[in-house]
Amino acid sequence: MPFWDLQKQLGIDVDTWLLRQSMPQPNRRASLCHAFEREWVECGHGLGQTRARRECQPEYEDFMECMQRTKMAKRLQTILEQRDKMIKEGKYTPPDYHKGKDDSRP
Repeated sequence: MPFWDLQKQLGIDVDTWLLRQSMPQPNRRASLCHAFEREWVECGHGLGQTRARRECQPEYEDFMECMQRTKMAKRLQTILEQRDKMIKEGKYTPPDYHKGKDDSRP
């Protein structure tokens, strides 16, 4: 803890500027990935950059997945490829509302 806390005296908070999810949000609700970023920052606090990269890798991967959704997109692509393969083999026929046809209403 510094002897003079300049951030508090000047009324600024540089820490929230450095973190993506800690900025003031609309309606004062926490942003979507705030919890993942917080876990990552708490894990790496006081460890040093080199050691934190090695020891906090799972927290960082969770945070990046929440931000970019790369694993989810890859999983969705695999599911769609499997569906297309099953349609081509004739093992699956999608319902009419998935083909763009209107529902027959009673």
